[in-house]
Amino acid sequence: MSQQNIQPGVSGDARAMMMFEANKKSMGVSYLLWFFLGGFGGHRFYNGKTGSAVAQLLMTIFGLLFLWAAGLGVVLLIPVWIWVLVDAFLIPGWVRAQNMLLATQLS
Repeated sequence: MSQQNIQPGVSGDARAMMMFEANKKSMGVSYLLWFFLGGFGGHRFYNGKTGSAVAQLLMTIFGLLFLWAAGLGVVLLIPVWIWVLVDAFLIPGWVRAQNMLLATQLS
């Protein structure tokens, strides 16, 4: 059964708008993930930056594991926190770009 049979009164534009609203990225969610899970790359996973999110996650994990080893972990943790701080300024552009890409794909 096709969607047109299920929702005969819904136009293609309305369907595209509903799909956009259901799948768009949220600036608020991005910043909440940045605040609470920034060092673990949570905001990057959410915004589709999987490769760099994995790098942040691994740097944080190994930094925490090696923190006891004469401060060796600090060598990994300081760059991660600088990276996370810089990400705070990049998030609006990521969300805007993701939402524009979604709108383009749905139109």
